[in-house]
Amino acid sequence: MNYIFYAVPFFFLLIGLELLADRLRGMRNYRTADTLSSLGAGVLSTTSGLLTKGLGLLTYSIAWQHLALFDLSAQSLWMWLLAFVFYDFCYYWNHRLGHERNVLWAAHSVHHQSEEYNLSTALRQTSTGFLLGWIFYLPMAIVGVPPLVFLTVGALNLLYQFWVHTRHVPKLGWFEWGFITPSNHRVHHAQNPVYMDRNYGGVFILWDRLFGTFQEELTEDPVVFGVTTPLASWNPLWANLQFYVHLWHDAMRAESRWDKLRIWFMRTGWRPADVAAKYPQAKPDLGQFVKFEVPLGLGQTCYAVLQFVPYVVAGTYLLGRGAELVSGTMWLGLAWMAFGLYVIGAWLENRPWACALELARLLANWPVLWLAMDLGLLPFGAIAAWLLLAYSLVSLAGLFGLPRRKTALVL
Repeated sequence: MNYIFYAVPFFFLLIGLELLADRLRGMRNYRTADTLSSLGAGVLSTTSGLLTKGLGLLTYSIAWQHLALFDLSAQSLWMWLLAFVFYDFCYYWNHRLGHERNVLWAAHSVHHQSEEYNLSTALRQTSTGFLLGWIFYLPMAIVGVPPLVFLTVGALNLLYQFWVHTRHVPKLGWFEWGFITPSNHRVHHAQNPVYMDRNYGGVFILWDRLFGTFQEELTEDPVVFGVTTPLASWNPLWANLQFYVHLWHDAMRAESRWDKLRIWFMRTGWRPADVAAKYPQAKPDLGQFVKFEVPLGLGQTCYAVLQFVPYVVAGTYLLGRGAELVSGTMWLGLAWMAFGLYVIGAWLENRPWACALELARLLANWPVLWLAMDLGLLPFGAIAAWLLLAYSLVSLAGLFGLPRRKTALVL
């Protein structure tokens, strides 16, 4: 069963309830551009995952078939419980090394780039974690946990983590001792020195207490969310590429061939001495911390929200049909999704060329629709064409009718 697909409506329902709680309590934990950026990264992650998840499942299945030490039955309740705990143990080490090694942080950093902390942050996921993440779960295959059990407990682990991304839930007393909670996970998303690289568990905080990575949330040290090398962008594509590009530039600048290679696997933040001397990087002063923002008019913001909705709908549709789609269809869906989210990101950043790019996006929807119908992705082609026509006309009216602020992001 695709648990993530069936959970999507509940995700958005809970986000809506959190927005209501924000309003009732006079809090401001959501900003529109930040939320769209987080949700865009999530949609891109689930869509790309339709193509990439096979790598992890294939390697896991091969290891299970040829290396399993025990013949564990999926009919046994204790085996499911063991697998649930075992998965979280493997997740702890995957997560921990994801913070401690450059190449792994390049993938995982996407989840931490938001400078807000709310339920939409939980959906902000990487699209490149498949490259190395599968390695950490091979011990489960070697022990003999069947692939179906592995996939199920992995989905349940991920679903549990959704609710802890909120600022509305205080400390939970005794529950804090054994489980990941909103309080101890807020610590994990902080860039304060006292909090950094702590509380890695997915469901259980016991691993952190056992291996010395636990940190309690302190009243006297309020959490500042985000990363010490700010993303400074609303673009989900750049969010996934930023740290890889940073590592690549440092590798190309390094004089030593050994440094060019080892920078990818060194501890997070390590840079070759010659590169650090020539290209120093200043870390932000948290006492003067200012969240990234690009001023937009109300009309521009509403336009971006309305343009984003079809990508959420399409992403959910692709997620639901993922098992039956051929690779060509999935590549088409991913390309359309990536380009559209890139354009919306440029719009939110008020780029000078955003209008021209938006017009190209609207025009590109027509050949994509034709290809989707030709591949059998849209069974109701005529209805889809009429809906796209109406959508295009309304979008064009908004595109040419909206006043745009002259201030734009400059990097």
